[in-house]
Amino acid sequence: MASASSQRTVMVSGASRGIGLAVALNLLAEGHRLSLGVRDPAALRHRLQQLGWSEDAASLSIHPYDALAAPDQPNSAETWVAATAERWGGVEALVPSAGILSRARVCYSPGEEAEIARLLDVNLMGPWRLGRAAWPQLQACGDGRLVMLVSMSGKRVKGRLAAYGVSKFALLGLCQAMRNEGWESGIRVTALCPGWVNTAMAAAVSSIDKQAMTQPEDLAATVAHLLSLPASAVPFELAVNCLLESGS
Repeated sequence: MASASSQRTVMVSGASRGIGLAVALNLLAEGHRLSLGVRDPAALRHRLQQLGWSEDAASLSIHPYDALAAPDQPNSAETWVAATAERWGGVEALVPSAGILSRARVCYSPGEEAEIARLLDVNLMGPWRLGRAAWPQLQACGDGRLVMLVSMSGKRVKGRLAAYGVSKFALLGLCQAMRNEGWESGIRVTALCPGWVNTAMAAAVSSIDKQAMTQPEDLAATVAHLLSLPASAVPFELAVNCLLESGS
């Protein structure tokens, strides 16, 4: 059983950029064993080498993974989990960071159904498939952790982007179900809910200065702290606001 203070074997999706990359770099610096699942492993290897990290058997492995992949495809969640467990003997934590944005509104345009379906597949079913695939490993370690990048959009919808909010509300519901399912096995789930984060997804936002937004590195430090906590002190839902919002 892993202790709360030990280094963990952590799987992180969406690590090519933004929050996922910041999480990966922070956890590597803290000595965790990182298994990164991305659509373009070669590009990520090159990026990490530029930042001073190289793939090695002791602390870092990079695997092909697509949040859209079906279970029988070679870049699926099951394949990635199996490769990680074979390399390090198990999986102790999971941080699904892959996500996409859709601007589809309530009265969406003709033809946007496919975009909405893809959004739900990536933002909801992607983490669900990954969590399901890793579940036996998280149970076996007896002290598993799952940190979901949900968003404040999973707690309230302030604008008119219906599809994105729906995907994140559903993800928060999945987090609640996973928390209930894994509690007695020692699995602790945290729904991390940031507002505006200074990433490519917020590049078009002009109503708030980029430096006033939450920075990916700060969220990464939060994820690392969550992984260090004992099971008795892990919060389920954590709102991270760069703007004042009533009730959150």
